[in-house]
Amino acid sequence: MERYYQPEIECASREQIRQWQSERLVKQVRNVWDHVAMYRERMQEAGVTPEDIRSVDDLHKLPFITKDDLRDQYPYGLLARPLSDCVRIQSTSGTTGRRVVAFYTQNDVDLWDECCARAIVAAGGTREDVCHVCYGYGLFTGGPGLNGGSHKVGCLTLPMSSGNTERQIQFMVDLGSTILCCTPSYAAYLAESIYERGLEKQIKLKAGIFGAEAWTQEMRRDIEKKLGIKAYDIYGLTEISGPGVSFECSEQTGMHVNEDHFIAEVINPKTGEVLPDGEKGELVFTCITKEAFPLLRYRTRDICVLSHEKCSCGRTHVKMSKPLGRSDDMLIVKGVNVFPSQIETVLMNLGYPANYQIIVDRVNNSDTIEVQVEMTPEMFSDSLSQVSGREKELTDALKAMLGIYAKVKLVNPRTITRSEGKAVRVIDKRNLYQG
Repeated sequence: MERYYQPEIECASREQIRQWQSERLVKQVRNVWDHVAMYRERMQEAGVTPEDIRSVDDLHKLPFITKDDLRDQYPYGLLARPLSDCVRIQSTSGTTGRRVVAFYTQNDVDLWDECCARAIVAAGGTREDVCHVCYGYGLFTGGPGLNGGSHKVGCLTLPMSSGNTERQIQFMVDLGSTILCCTPSYAAYLAESIYERGLEKQIKLKAGIFGAEAWTQEMRRDIEKKLGIKAYDIYGLTEISGPGVSFECSEQTGMHVNEDHFIAEVINPKTGEVLPDGEKGELVFTCITKEAFPLLRYRTRDICVLSHEKCSCGRTHVKMSKPLGRSDDMLIVKGVNVFPSQIETVLMNLGYPANYQIIVDRVNNSDTIEVQVEMTPEMFSDSLSQVSGREKELTDALKAMLGIYAKVKLVNPRTITRSEGKAVRVIDKRNLYQG
């Protein structure tokens, strides 16, 4: 048994998990009350004191916090430890506002590495594997997280970072990479590049651990087929720790949350009501072991479902579904809720590659949506009438899925800019008109 498969933790009884969570939650609430002014003020406003939190059953009494709170407290407002105890920061991109900076003590880093190690082992990783990490390094959490987890497992770790696809493929071939860690869109791009070079028979990959952006089951199967691997999902947020908050096992019916470190809830995003297993809502996390930057009842804006159903892998930690969208970046077009994943499902089901872009605009006070889709090389030789027919087929399929008309434009292969990080799926030009 690999050293970072920890059955005494990952297969613990629900009673034991609840006991751990209750004990750690009580300590964490006292910690933030004593050391973080914002938490103390919010709890006082809600009429809650540390004495009111006696177990995980009292979690609902605590107020929520959001990313706006993190931005408002930038950079040091949420620190629960002296800065001298901190050894690292990680940060979000800041593309939608002020950056969020998360701090880590050495213990925080060690626990994060452990969570990522569990994900690698769940994907079949052992100390005999070569773990090829081409998530971005630096402030982005992807590279550092899987890098640390790979070290914990004892894999030979290739800290490739993103970019330089030629070098990625060279090392993949020369060093016999067996586990690939990157965004799913970059995995699809690597598969495409490997195929173009005729190197698919020289690749020794057996598994991929993909996260940091939304991807569909159809995209998963496409990547698996092209790379000859089993593709595993991993989930995390910079604010919580990074990748490894949850991960897929071999059953692949959801991602196990590391419940000895994080308490997961699903709430009604409008009312804040906690929802039962099986109901779709907004995912909320509470960090019960983090020292430097503990977040209590943090609203992720990710929409998902929780399940405690028995898993064939033996792990007993709750599973969260793959995020089904987000409550804050969901597109509303002509009054209809549209998720990019819905569009991707239609494209993949009809045999198109996962290279597309959604352009939303407003013309004469009316919303428009255009989906640009790359043709496959085989389609590129089609006549104009065949291309027109394909566009109509896609238009009709999207209308059936979304309930609204979306213009489809088929473009030449390799026209849409490839991403070596998170794919830019949506261009919402309506934002340009907002003050």
